[in-house]
Amino acid sequence: MLTSFKGIYRDGKIELSQAPGEEFEGTPVVVTFLAAGRIDLREDGVAAAQAAEMRARLATFAEDWDSPEMTIYDDYDAAKVSRRAR
Repeated sequence: MLTSFKGIYRDGKIELSQAPGEEFEGTPVVVTFLAAGRIDLREDGVAAAQAAEMRARLATFAEDWDSPEMTIYDDYDAAKVSRRAR
């Protein structure tokens, strides 16, 4: 199982946005640096027309997706793991 946590690389250290919990103590990790800025869909083979179609199809979800109540899902994997540990 893979579990993800957001963080920032600063002064030679990774600062996590939240503590992963005791169940992860001593486990191996892989750090992937994400490019800052926008995602270039063309690099992934998505044409402008396809991107516009995807945006239009997903627009119906935007209001719900951006609502404050949806933040509960930001750390879904961590919550799922902590529920199993109980």
